Amino acid sequence: MPKLLVILSLLFLMACSPSDDNQTTGSKAPPAPANGEEHSASNGDIATSSPMPGTSRSIVLAADPWCPHNCEAGSSQEGYMIEVARAAFAMAGIEVIYQNVSWARALKQVHEGHIDGVVGALAGEGGDLIFPEEPIGYSRTVLFTHPDSTWVWNGLASLANQSLLAINGYSYSPELDDYIRENQDKPEQVWIISGPSPLLRAIELLEQRRFDVFPEDLAVMEWTLHNKTTGIHPRNAGQIYQSPAYIAFSPAKANAPELADTLSDGIRALRSSGQLAKILDRYGVHKAD
Repeated sequence: MPKLLVILSLLFLMACSPSDDNQTTGSKAPPAPANGEEHSASNGDIATSSPMPGTSRSIVLAADPWCPHNCEAGSSQEGYMIEVARAAFAMAGIEVIYQNVSWARALKQVHEGHIDGVVGALAGEGGDLIFPEEPIGYSRTVLFTHPDSTWVWNGLASLANQSLLAINGYSYSPELDDYIRENQDKPEQVWIISGPSPLLRAIELLEQRRFDVFPEDLAVMEWTLHNKTTGIHPRNAGQIYQSPAYIAFSPAKANAPELADTLSDGIRALRSSGQLAKILDRYGVHKAD
């Protein structure tokens, strides 16, 4: 009899307990981000985000830091190209999300349609990228050497007996790009490096005399040296090229031509209002039109 009472009591308690369907399980879904909260990118991944309040949609632009043109994402000075892009697209209700990845990765991502655009592309760079009518800046490519060097640029022939360092995926000038492609398998002539901060690495390697000469944008080098307190200051050995610089858009996205037109319209409006000049002044840039 006592065993029967125990069994009946257990059956009664089970009948009164809630079913598993109404209980919380051991796994817990992460909370959804707050409105407008961005997911940060890690390990080179491209982040996405919901549009900020007051905007109808968002686009993702990416590049490696190339200050003052485009700088560190999320910093107090993200670069004049980013500030101009944000202001131009905001007029159309579009939020700009800016990410830092290596330039080679940015080009790969934009061609595959994982991001909307890349920042700082030179005219004709990147194959079938969609370019707007309005450039967002200008690039002046200069060759730099160790400060003890006396070498000067005098055309491709002057590179004889000089080891050249280049950054993976970068475009410098039509003739230098051809030279790099033709000699990239000859490490005694061309050495290609990559990474999220390749300029600082290049200066470090130059200080170690691991190569002789490398090309870089003049404004980028001046900005870097102004903020660099240790190590050598590379020597200007001559300008080789000057080109407009653009935000170029993904050929894999159907709205790329629309984004290019929207950016051009916004740049023209910023120029007319005087806001473009104010943005450039904050970075010490005096010509972008």
